[in-house]
Amino acid sequence: MVLILALLVVLLGVSGFFGLKLYSEAKQVKAHEEQAMQLLGGVTDLGNLDNLDTVSQQISQAKTETAAANEIAHGTLWNIASKAPVYGDDITTVQGMTSVVDSLVSDSVPQFMNVLSTLKSAQLSSGDGQLNLQPILEAQKNIATANQSLQQQVQEYQQLPKAHIGMVKNAYATGNTQLTKMADKVNQLSGTFQILPDFLGSDQPRTYALMAMTTSEERSSGGLIGSVGVVTTDNGKISIGDFRSNSEYIPYGAGDPTEDEQRIFRQWGPLNMSFDVRDLAVYPDTSRSAEGMRAIWQRTPWGSNTQLDGVLMVDPVFLQELTKISGNVTIPDGTVLTGDNTAEFLLNKVYVDYPVSMQDALFAQVAEQAVGSMFSNIDLAKLTKVAQLMGSMAEGRHFSMYAFDETAEKTISDAGFTAQTPSSEEHPQVGVYVTEQNPSKMGWYIHRTSKVTRSTCGNDGSQTYHVEYKMTNTLENSQIGALTSYILGSGGQGVEKTLIYAPAGGSISNLKTSGSVTESRQETLNGKTVYASNATIAPGESVTYSFDVTTSTKAVSDLTIDQTPMGWIDSGVTTDTAACSINK
Repeated sequence: MVLILALLVVLLGVSGFFGLKLYSEAKQVKAHEEQAMQLLGGVTDLGNLDNLDTVSQQISQAKTETAAANEIAHGTLWNIASKAPVYGDDITTVQGMTSVVDSLVSDSVPQFMNVLSTLKSAQLSSGDGQLNLQPILEAQKNIATANQSLQQQVQEYQQLPKAHIGMVKNAYATGNTQLTKMADKVNQLSGTFQILPDFLGSDQPRTYALMAMTTSEERSSGGLIGSVGVVTTDNGKISIGDFRSNSEYIPYGAGDPTEDEQRIFRQWGPLNMSFDVRDLAVYPDTSRSAEGMRAIWQRTPWGSNTQLDGVLMVDPVFLQELTKISGNVTIPDGTVLTGDNTAEFLLNKVYVDYPVSMQDALFAQVAEQAVGSMFSNIDLAKLTKVAQLMGSMAEGRHFSMYAFDETAEKTISDAGFTAQTPSSEEHPQVGVYVTEQNPSKMGWYIHRTSKVTRSTCGNDGSQTYHVEYKMTNTLENSQIGALTSYILGSGGQGVEKTLIYAPAGGSISNLKTSGSVTESRQETLNGKTVYASNATIAPGESVTYSFDVTTSTKAVSDLTIDQTPMGWIDSGVTTDTAACSINK
């Protein structure tokens, strides 16, 4: 946290001895806070829990630093300076920053570390691939309390007065980045701890449909469903039954689409969705995919007498990241799939090198082995890695889940594991969802990048941004001859039905396009306004959507983009929020 306030001294008109004293104290605050933030770095490294004792010692040292900084920043001279017109806000912001960090180090972070220490000494593995849920159940309340305290402190930080001086703005932004990273890590872990016991059948066995998506044939929530496995959980143990290919589900009909879904995805082509199991990820909301899956499940001989408790939707990127935690997968021909090559294999190479008859089976094998071993041979280090993975993958829509029990689903949704169209005014998002209209596996070649640039900060608390969203067909003409029509579809072009949602409580304006974008229209999809169009992208070409976004006055964080996942972790999103600070 950089707190160089020489300019502030001049602007406040503080001179002589008092000016020098304020300047000297500002440098002391700077040194204390920088040292504290450096010591807190270990809290964000939750994948390495062998050094919990060291991290705890660092937190204790950080407390000494933050206490000293906070005491200096709330001294008499600082309190007087905070009353100055306009630039007194900068002093108040610095005081607030030191106060928040001191509270975090004194209260929220130690609570969190105590939970981890307790879990580290607990027996988390019951053997036979089973997670001992009792320590998790006992830790739920404490970690939720610690997380709530931490999130409140970070929110207080974000609501500090807006600084006017560049150096204070930069200090605020640096601190906000570090604290937000810590808050996100803790929130992911807390969220997973809240959902795990119920998900893993702590009170009764559960049955879920594991829907394997290929993002090489994009659907709004991910991709075409190639196969569906049956996951059963019972008192901490996961079992995965036989996967069935989508062809076994197709005879049992569609997933009961709404009138809006029928109009947008079936009646308006060029590809008319069938809404059978293959197309259930066409809905941007996981809840609708789950409801469609249950409708089909209940018609099947194997599902008609078995209650479906929920769905899990996974793509190859999620499976790839799981192999980093649970181990490599070797397929029958000896090919070893790892944490580096699994996604590319399942999203491209399998279509190039293997017959269609083998593709779903290979995907199913990887999913069964990777998901089935998530909680086997578990300790705290592996548990936190799985928890963080589930959180980050859910954020990127590579993993999503839904439970039909309302109480369980509220916990899952609150933890961020159920993908949905933009719904939070406090944390604004633009939703961009694409569905491939050229029956193909071209999604691997369609790369999407975007830039979010803040334009203004409104006096009412709203923010305005400019967004550029670009889709590029990276397929080269020289590659076309070596690929089959199964991959290329019609000529190797991407035909992307694109749906764009404004943030909750906000709006989109000045929507413009470049490239081959047709049939642009404003639609209503299940109660929400959506801007829809078809984009045709030939090999080597691009289309771009540009528009302005105004957020709700309730926004407390920067605008982000929620989008259909690609075949890699990088979302392709860059941001420039230098125009002003989000804090009000």
